[in-house]
Amino acid sequence: MVKYACPENIEDTAGTAAPEGARFSIRRMARLLKVSTSGYYQHVRRRAATVATPRQQRRADLEVKIVDIHRESKGTYGSPRVTAELRARGEVVTKKTVAKIMASVGIEGISPRTFKVTTTVVDPQASFPPDLIERCFDQVLDAAWFTDITYLTCGDGDMFLCAIRDGHSRKVLGYSVSDHIGADMVTAAIDQAVATRGGLCDGTILHSDRGGEYTAHLTAVACGRYGLRRSMGATGICWDNSPSESFWSIFKHEEYYRHAYATKSELVAGVDNWVVFYNTVRRNSAVGMLSPDSFENSLRVEVA
Repeated sequence: MVKYACPENIEDTAGTAAPEGARFSIRRMARLLKVSTSGYYQHVRRRAATVATPRQQRRADLEVKIVDIHRESKGTYGSPRVTAELRARGEVVTKKTVAKIMASVGIEGISPRTFKVTTTVVDPQASFPPDLIERCFDQVLDAAWFTDITYLTCGDGDMFLCAIRDGHSRKVLGYSVSDHIGADMVTAAIDQAVATRGGLCDGTILHSDRGGEYTAHLTAVACGRYGLRRSMGATGICWDNSPSESFWSIFKHEEYYRHAYATKSELVAGVDNWVVFYNTVRRNSAVGMLSPDSFENSLRVEVA
């Protein structure tokens, strides 16, 4: 009588299924061990279903790492930035594979929408500096800084954020948050930007729109004190200061729109934390998927 014994006996006697099956007849071994061939094959299928293949193990490992990176990015990274981070950690992986895994686990990045045209309040009595940029935004480090002001709000009322970025590295050099809009918040951001560069900014272009806070005498004096060359785009032409507009889109979609700030202090803390993240961690596609700080450090290494 043929017994349907536990087919592990075959493995104990003949080793693993694949190599022994290639050397001996499965039917002959089953007959000698008095077990059924059908029971043996059922066992092989069950075992194959429970033991992960190297490919499955690799995918599971990538899945864990991708979820961790996405969480570390505060849920903002899409497949290109996740792929760049994985490669920086020594993984050999394609963006297509990362995108498939992210879709399978239900995570995605944040894609900032195209910026909207903003209204700039122009002082009709002001004189305007020429446009020294002419939409040539990316030059060399500290050749041009770009600045703008955006409107925010919190539980305590309206707030405004002024930021200054380097056109080449995209690093935020200086910024200020205030409950009113005016030249004083611009000069505060200028002071911080100059301090970030150690005072080495003589001849750097400071490009803005024609808002009254930028044409104000206080701002002109601050620029003159540090040797900054003022530059302004045309009124109502958002493309003349598109780096700043794009930056606001990134900030608002990755940080501001995802939180509710009860107080001014909470809003200021949120801005502070995000700027640090942006400068030191967030990978920027415009600078080779490096953070602005890492990109600037790479430039210094090349010079050295």
